[in-house]
Amino acid sequence: MARLILIWAVIVVAVAVPIAAAALSPLLAWRDPLYILAGFAGIVALGIMLFQPVLIGGYLPGLPARIGRRVHLWTGAVLVAAVVIHVAGLWITSPPDMIDALLFTSPTPFSPFGVIAMWAILAVAVLAVLRRRLGLRPRTWFLVHRLLAIVIVVGTVVHGLLIEGTMETVSKVALCALVVAATVKVMADLWMWRKRRTVHERTDIGASSA
Repeated sequence: MARLILIWAVIVVAVAVPIAAAALSPLLAWRDPLYILAGFAGIVALGIMLFQPVLIGGYLPGLPARIGRRVHLWTGAVLVAAVVIHVAGLWITSPPDMIDALLFTSPTPFSPFGVIAMWAILAVAVLAVLRRRLGLRPRTWFLVHRLLAIVIVVGTVVHGLLIEGTMETVSKVALCALVVAATVKVMADLWMWRKRRTVHERTDIGASSA
């Protein structure tokens, strides 16, 4: 029970504190409401990225892995919505800056990482919806999903860390570190699970042929 409470507390605090700190930022006084909404949508998207690997890895105590995988799909949809709000809000408030970012001509160093992460998120969403129609095998889908997930996490984390805005530095770094750690953990576990499964399958084939 103590372990369950601790894990949930760490995750909730890691996501809630950066949002609360950003809400108290004095920089908000000079921003219009739509720009603020777009900014917080980006912060929420970063927070959701912490939930995605722990859900798919079944690391949340008290939540069965089967349900966790289903919630992973819904939070993925929320992630896409948050990214759309983030990009649309910035586009409406500053079209020239967004055009430069999308064309990779922006002078700000964080822009290309955010754009790459955005396209990777949209690619995962489209493939998730169309993978059966496209005839993607489960193994191919998992491989593509993992590769895109790496691009999403790296791009988003670098994008967030390079921005000097409303997010408080320490809580932002902590959240980004947890996102990376959770992603590496689930990637390693899935690789080990796949490796053990392959060994078992080869052993079974060898035993049956003998």
